[in-house]
Amino acid sequence: MDRRSLVDRIVRARGLAFAAALAALATPAAAAAATAPADPQPPSARLASVATLIDDASVYPTPAAGKALATARAYTEWTGSRTVLLIAASKRDSEGRLWLKLLLPKRPNGSAGWVRATKARISTTTVRVEVSVRARKLRLRVAGKSVLTTRVVVGKRSTPTPRGNFAIYERVQSPQGANVGPFALALTAFSDVLQNYDGGRGQVAIHGRSGSLLADPLGSAASHGCIRLRNSTLKRLAQFTSQGTPVLIANGWPR
Repeated sequence: MDRRSLVDRIVRARGLAFAAALAALATPAAAAAATAPADPQPPSARLASVATLIDDASVYPTPAAGKALATARAYTEWTGSRTVLLIAASKRDSEGRLWLKLLLPKRPNGSAGWVRATKARISTTTVRVEVSVRARKLRLRVAGKSVLTTRVVVGKRSTPTPRGNFAIYERVQSPQGANVGPFALALTAFSDVLQNYDGGRGQVAIHGRSGSLLADPLGSAASHGCIRLRNSTLKRLAQFTSQGTPVLIANGWPR
């Protein structure tokens, strides 16, 4: 039995309180998740709440008001995994029902909408990824503490890396021999310049580098908007992060 299965059995048998004490037995990404409070708060440098959709959900401009803007799908388009979205805010309506404001994987960047909390499982993460475009570096933080800082390749002037608050949307395995490394961490971010790129929708990702991409040194601005780093560092990053992990991209480091 693997460690995740062990934790799941303990949750069913003895309750969440005892399971939380054994979280250190899980992988770094799993250990970051915990039971969220009833009313999730906006993301901070130390804690963020995420929503795993259990069904397709209608997205509204405000809680329980207006016509639905869109539908948030329960499964991602590339890998078919469960959709996990960052919770930007929460609110209760006049009848006491909880609503979640979710950061959506769509244009324009920063798009968000409200869904009923009954459509999702809520959990928390202490993991956060920060990218300084000016410094051309990526920093991984856990519970507010920096655990990894590395140089990266960011977007060139004509195709800049978009700035804003985003999240990891899904992990996409690369084809054998691809120059983007073993896999890509697709974000809820899209290029502000490219509507389509390489058969996709211009979605920005954190990915590795091999083949022709090795010609662009780490610490340079040479990509089409994606964030490139060493393959070994990408694998390390993936050990801590998961779908819904907040990713802040800014000119400089956040205060």
